[in-house]
Amino acid sequence: MWRSARGAWLALVMAGAANAAPPPPLQAEHLVLARLPAPSPHWLWVYDEANNNETDMRLYLYDGDSHRQLGQIDAGYYPSPAFSPDGKTTAVATTYFARGSHGARTDVVEFTDNATLSVSGEIVLPPKHAQAIPLYGAGYSADAKFLYVLSLNPAAAFTVVDLAKRAVAGEIDTDGCVLVIPSAPHRVSSLCESGRMLTVTLDDAGHEASRKLSAPFFSVDKDPIFVQGMNTASGIAFLSFLGDVYGVDLGAAEPQFAPVWATTTAAERGKWRPGGSQVGAWNSRTGRLYVPMHLGGPGSHKIGGTEVWVFDTATHRRVGRWPIDVKKYGSTQAIQVSQDDRPLLFIATDTSYLLTLDAASGRLLHAEPKMGQSPWYLFNP
Repeated sequence: MWRSARGAWLALVMAGAANAAPPPPLQAEHLVLARLPAPSPHWLWVYDEANNNETDMRLYLYDGDSHRQLGQIDAGYYPSPAFSPDGKTTAVATTYFARGSHGARTDVVEFTDNATLSVSGEIVLPPKHAQAIPLYGAGYSADAKFLYVLSLNPAAAFTVVDLAKRAVAGEIDTDGCVLVIPSAPHRVSSLCESGRMLTVTLDDAGHEASRKLSAPFFSVDKDPIFVQGMNTASGIAFLSFLGDVYGVDLGAAEPQFAPVWATTTAAERGKWRPGGSQVGAWNSRTGRLYVPMHLGGPGSHKIGGTEVWVFDTATHRRVGRWPIDVKKYGSTQAIQVSQDDRPLLFIATDTSYLLTLDAASGRLLHAEPKMGQSPWYLFNP
């Protein structure tokens, strides 16, 4: 009896469904290519290592005011980003393998239009792109005529790309020195294992015109420096493992080295140290230096900071000491500051938080969880 009633009910339902009018068609969707708003000095590029998936790294564009991710650039295997002087283009030198992690290798520079984040072109490189840290792995010349890309094969060199001809102009051997640190007009400096700096001057065709090797300016054995340098108004600055600051003026044909100064007192030296993947941020307008510091000994240079120390780069005085809530957010792995008069300080932690702080007071403005999977480096071009 129950089965008969159930069958009759199903028959009525099916009959009703058959007689019901079909729903109206869904409105057609049209994909459009949106344009980003005018760039802000508080925009940040977050370099994501994608949870140890090196073949699928990317750059996220993040707005520090609205706390929104605006888009991303897919960047391949250990990419080296560079930002054009006019801010309109992001160049990424990277490597692709035909079968993900292996197979035929293709090295390439991909150009992205920063207004739409769409790829606007590419130039194939010799298969020598250095698969290493992205800071100073690629860089534009000041006049945007050339792009320089760090090479290791295994000899150290840099590839010169002529952007007008959209072709490789040549390769400059650097005698074992690494990094591409451009300065005007067509000069590139590199760090050497001897504690020296090599500076190569190029002609208008992108070929070597001259080179100069400096005297040693730091001790590799006693206190090596982090290669993760910081752009300054006159050139670049490096931090040592013990927390000393090495400023380099790149305005002349040969680098000029400023007197070294310490971020620690005599009592703190060797106990408090810089550490992480990106160990300092320099604001040229306000003259402030921000350093993530931790308590540690020799060999602790990759440990993230538990505090951020703030320095006046004119007087070399410490003007701030800001603790990080490590239990809640993790330790500071990378740090960056915007280059404006009301700067924001950005911190990427080892638990994938992106913290936004008022760079004048240290007040936490926002904590963005899961900003990528392993945000290694932060760029504010």
